[in-house]
Amino acid sequence: MHTRRFHRRTRTGTARTGALLLAAALLATGCSAGGGRTSAGSAAEPAGATAAAPALSPLPRATSAALAPYYAQKLSWRDCGVPGFQCATMKAPLDYAEPSAGDVRLAVSRRKATGPGERLGSLLVNPGGPGGSAIGYLQQYAGIGYPAKVRAQYDMVAVDPRGVARSEPVECLDGRRMDAYTETDVTPDDQREVDRLVDAYQGFAEGCGADAPKLLRHVSTVEAARDMDVLRAVLGDERLTYVGASYGTFLGATYAGLFPDRVGRLVLDGAMDPSLSARRLNLEQTEGFETAFRSFAKDCVRRSDCPLGDRSTSPEEVGGNLKAFFRRLDAKPVPTGDADGRRLTESLATTGVIAAMYDEGAWQQLRESLTSAMKEDDGAGLLMLSDSYYERDADGGYSNLMYANAAVNCLDLPAAFSSPEQVRDALPDFRKASPVFGEGLAWSSLNCAYWPVRHTGEPHRIEAAGAAPILVVGTTRDPATPYRWAQALAGQLSSGRLLTYDGDGHTAYGRGSECVDTTINTYLLRGTAPSDTKACS
Repeated sequence: MHTRRFHRRTRTGTARTGALLLAAALLATGCSAGGGRTSAGSAAEPAGATAAAPALSPLPRATSAALAPYYAQKLSWRDCGVPGFQCATMKAPLDYAEPSAGDVRLAVSRRKATGPGERLGSLLVNPGGPGGSAIGYLQQYAGIGYPAKVRAQYDMVAVDPRGVARSEPVECLDGRRMDAYTETDVTPDDQREVDRLVDAYQGFAEGCGADAPKLLRHVSTVEAARDMDVLRAVLGDERLTYVGASYGTFLGATYAGLFPDRVGRLVLDGAMDPSLSARRLNLEQTEGFETAFRSFAKDCVRRSDCPLGDRSTSPEEVGGNLKAFFRRLDAKPVPTGDADGRRLTESLATTGVIAAMYDEGAWQQLRESLTSAMKEDDGAGLLMLSDSYYERDADGGYSNLMYANAAVNCLDLPAAFSSPEQVRDALPDFRKASPVFGEGLAWSSLNCAYWPVRHTGEPHRIEAAGAAPILVVGTTRDPATPYRWAQALAGQLSSGRLLTYDGDGHTAYGRGSECVDTTINTYLLRGTAPSDTKACS
């Protein structure tokens, strides 16, 4: 989960959101903190370094007296201002270890089952991140775009996790400072540029710490999963039914590990492997982006408008041509026509390219944007891709996605690297994993080293012994959550069933595969889980 420096972006009006802000902190600070369990100075972990990670222990079945009032609360539903949806505010303890220490207020939204047919209860959704707004995802996609049969029989429900969007959001930088942060060079050429990068990480962390010093200690995935159990009870459901994408799979799997007897129908799409350290997650996600880029490269050179080569150009050469373009931008950024005077830097261009790797539907836009930047010195297209990734609006404001992303990641795992020297030692491994993106993703994994709050999580396995069948979905060429993570999580879960989608892009549900959608819909509506060898294309 630490590789979660990259997230899955919302695609308004099309598919859906999902998120993983994996490996990059600046590139797109992400999914989890970046943590390693190796000794200081160790450049890279062996593949089996976390094989002996301990299993997450379930919580006691009985609700304690101190928590009983939270489980017994009644929600006061009101109009959201969005047709068809209701909203409410739920209270949860800031600190589950000390419930009397105060509350955190969590925003909840729902769209009631439309019928006809038997009502099956509530279906919670989470798009990932961490930091993605579940309510935004619900109201913009899931509550209106999930299959009609699913929406007919379930109340569609979302809660923004603590520290995210409408739920006491963590804030770190104003728009101007965030612009500077996103433009920081994450492929430093000398010590001066390394120092600037470290300064950027320190300034980001200080801003987050100044904004929410108490909350910052209590935005972990474990606490968010416990909040979901409170919501399950408040909604009147005996078991949790849930669809989580990307980081949302880690959140859902954590729920299963803590409350295996309360697992209903869980879909974990674009799965993460909780047993890996942050460093290993970041490295493997780097490989995932390279795999996705090679798919893009092969497709690009078959098209007449590819600016990176022609049919005779190999994927390696395409990558070399893109790297050469990045180096040009590092020396001389190009204009964008941006109202705030921003130019297209190497870091912004890299983020724009990575953003397009999440969905093959964006490949044409990427080709056009690269052509404009490389041949016409017009960086507007790549800047637009980067801005959409960072959720920057036209007025220069940012959502809290990146702030919450770092807050959760840096709490969930030890930092991937504790010093620039450790990054330098690991650069050969990251460059091997991805000649195109490896260097930037390695340096982007340094951000949690300067976090103002000590991590509370460690790598662990999730077994959820005794849970009902849990459906884990993996896409073979997923850039952000490599397929092997889905295999690993399905293997850890005592009742895990793996659904394989042979395809491109991040996650599988709702991406156009009738086989995938039918399998998931059947599971949600009938409780029928597929065999562990089910594969779709």
